[in-house]
Amino acid sequence: MRFQTSRCNSIPIKRLLPVFFMIQTLWLATALAQPIREAAVAGQFYPADPARLRSEIDSYMREAGKTPSPIPESAQLKALIMPHAGYIYSGLTAAHAATALKCRAFSKIIIMGPDHRVGFSNAVISDAAAFQTPSGNVALHPDAARLRKKYPDLFTTNPASDRMEHAIEVILPFLQHVLPEFQMIPVVMGTVDIGVVADVVDTVLDPDTLVVVSSDLSHYLAHDAARRTDQETINWILDLNSDAFAAHPDRACGHTPIGVLLELARRHQWRPVLLHYSTSGDTAGPKDRVVGYAAIAFYEMTTTALMKGSEPMEKEKGDILIRLARKTIAENLGMKAGKADDLATALKDDAFSAKRGTFVTLTINNQLRGCIGNLSPDKSIREGVKDNAINAAFYDPRFPALSQKELDAVDIEISLLTEPRPLAFKDSEDLLARLRPGIDGVIIRKGGRSATFLPQVWDQLPDKKVFLNHLCSKADLPADAWRAPGFEVQVYQVQYFHERH
Repeated sequence: MRFQTSRCNSIPIKRLLPVFFMIQTLWLATALAQPIREAAVAGQFYPADPARLRSEIDSYMREAGKTPSPIPESAQLKALIMPHAGYIYSGLTAAHAATALKCRAFSKIIIMGPDHRVGFSNAVISDAAAFQTPSGNVALHPDAARLRKKYPDLFTTNPASDRMEHAIEVILPFLQHVLPEFQMIPVVMGTVDIGVVADVVDTVLDPDTLVVVSSDLSHYLAHDAARRTDQETINWILDLNSDAFAAHPDRACGHTPIGVLLELARRHQWRPVLLHYSTSGDTAGPKDRVVGYAAIAFYEMTTTALMKGSEPMEKEKGDILIRLARKTIAENLGMKAGKADDLATALKDDAFSAKRGTFVTLTINNQLRGCIGNLSPDKSIREGVKDNAINAAFYDPRFPALSQKELDAVDIEISLLTEPRPLAFKDSEDLLARLRPGIDGVIIRKGGRSATFLPQVWDQLPDKKVFLNHLCSKADLPADAWRAPGFEVQVYQVQYFHERH
């Protein structure tokens, strides 16, 4: 049977079916496509015109750029707190946060903000395909849908919140202004369990992910009172004092997302630094009722940049310390130390007078032959290296004194330590989560016994449990003592120099 209007236009129905199914498929795809979340507050909180928006952000960025960034160049940026008020009020502070993103790239940004408009429990992750701003669309990362699917009791969709909430949207133009292409996970929080949310967010963190918290600080206090209140709040954040911060939920509208960030920062030992603070009274508002704004960056340091109290030591100076250790050991063996006329002059450099913890490690054929050091910065580097070279060579109780015959075969390693600091943890599992193999040197204490492993030991003991078991044994404690209450841990970082034959 044929469908025809004339002989020449006669088309078999079986030839029409593929066309019909193609049209049906396209229609269904269009009908089921995720919507674009349109800008809700463009023209209110920030300019709706793209050119004017670019110009305004440019102006804020230029002004922010006049302030040197306190973030070390070698730091890895992990998170930001940014304000979400109208740009005339908080734009300059937001620009200081955006300036920290220059010359950096992130493929995924988790933006966590508070619910201002609806009221709900747990959190909302939009099911839109992208968020629209005058600067273009920002696509949602696939992890957004994955989180909703995997944790349906924690993350839902809420059309009203999606349509009206400004906390995520106001952040986006600044991110778009300084970053290349990125995708985002927008999380709007109601009443949530901070620890549970932190656990889940932790599962989608990777080196190419940035966490951004959208929050203002105090609301509607007089200007001087606001500054005093906000300074206290900022200090709690900078100290990662979750308990004090949690006790004052009225200090920030983004109190809950900041709480999640503080938990993540404690777990991963991210270091917060204040980039800028202002109030609406400093910018475009009256002084009698102001809102506070802060830009705070959280960063992770590379090992050498973690050196505290001075710049990392240059390799040439490290070589001088190795020469000093070898000369000291040789002299104590009654041997000539070779050419040393220039060594005394080189050691007058002020860098060697700085007080640091130091370790001297001796190996022969990659096997430990002695390792002694001082953890506390109670000696100059120069004195510490000399003393510890003698102790490692002759007084390490695990080994006999070094002989003249062995000296030529010895490789020397010098370690310069940061000042140890306590590592806070809730239980043994939390302790394992907070340790950073290859980065942290670890000191343990319990019942008057203590021991330490330098970060280099992670090379031989990369498993965290095995590392702790051996460290406990070194302290003459049961191997599983780290699992019991009353166990104290400190961590430090090391810059080290070594020679190899």
